[in-house]
Amino acid sequence: MAIPLFDSATPLEPLRAQLREAVERVLDSGRFILGPEVEAFEREFAEHLGTRHAIGVANGTDALTIALRAMGVGPGDDVVVPSFTFYATAEAVPHSGANAVFADVDPDTMLLTAETVRAALTPRTKAVIAVHLFGNVADIAAIEALGVPVLEDAAQAAGSLAPGGARPGSLGTASTFSFYPSKNLPAFGDGGTIATSDDEVARRARLLRFHGSTDKEHFEVVGYNSRLDAIQAAILRVLLPHLDGWATAREAVAAAYGAAGLGDHVTLPATAVGARTAWHLYVVRTPEPDALAAALAAQGIESRGYYRVPLHRQSALRSDAALPHTDAAAATNLALPMGPALSDEQVGAVVAAVRQTLAG
Repeated sequence: MAIPLFDSATPLEPLRAQLREAVERVLDSGRFILGPEVEAFEREFAEHLGTRHAIGVANGTDALTIALRAMGVGPGDDVVVPSFTFYATAEAVPHSGANAVFADVDPDTMLLTAETVRAALTPRTKAVIAVHLFGNVADIAAIEALGVPVLEDAAQAAGSLAPGGARPGSLGTASTFSFYPSKNLPAFGDGGTIATSDDEVARRARLLRFHGSTDKEHFEVVGYNSRLDAIQAAILRVLLPHLDGWATAREAVAAAYGAAGLGDHVTLPATAVGARTAWHLYVVRTPEPDALAAALAAQGIESRGYYRVPLHRQSALRSDAALPHTDAAAATNLALPMGPALSDEQVGAVVAAVRQTLAG
């Protein structure tokens, strides 16, 4: 049975007519840059998150860079970031003029915690980027209690809920999302958003995404050409109402993995207590993940190790920080198939293949 790591097509199949209508609406309007579709999506996404503002930008990486600058981060500042995450999280920091300082992660959840952040703080720390990794929800309140503003990298957490029901993306000073096609809320190309309830951060973000200008005539700062495409905004407006249903289905798939006995053979991902995790990736731990991946591939099951070389060991951002839990997470993780359309039969096939491989 061939089982892909992501199945992006099946959940969209019943929405094809609506998606075509949305694209046609933009084509008929002739408004392709910003305009009413982007404004409508920004309102709807902010309402979904429970924030006052959402600012559409070209991609998730730009969202991080612009958000940092909008929060006042600049040359001479330090920003604490996890090393176990996608490169863009830390790549945005030097683009803002600041320096990335790497922190370790919790050995079970693989998330930043107040304790790991505290160990990385410096007198120049201006912000922390906390990643809701794989859809799991970091404890933003505990990190903010350290006295440093938090930027949430929520690129993998659309549809998750924090304990108490608040949404990732509404917990810190500001947050960023990516709508890359494999994400929980996918566009049909690149796209991103900055969300915040801070009016001044929102004003600066809107200024920065449009060359540092509000009117194309007067330029207050050196900014970026980074705007969410109107066609992508129209597509996202069709998909957003389905996000919570997809998130519930992803949570059910995770529960099915557990019920099928996957935890007898590998370490299952630990979730934040009281949170609903809309798993972007379902990442287990095992001592020899690449050998397991090869065995699964031989049976047509796709899996993938993530961030095998953590950021503090990448040549562009190398650091001599000692991050033992990061190194362990990088060496032992494996993402198994996950998505709202994954069937019980497919879950059973994955678990059977893992059992056969590791028990043999």
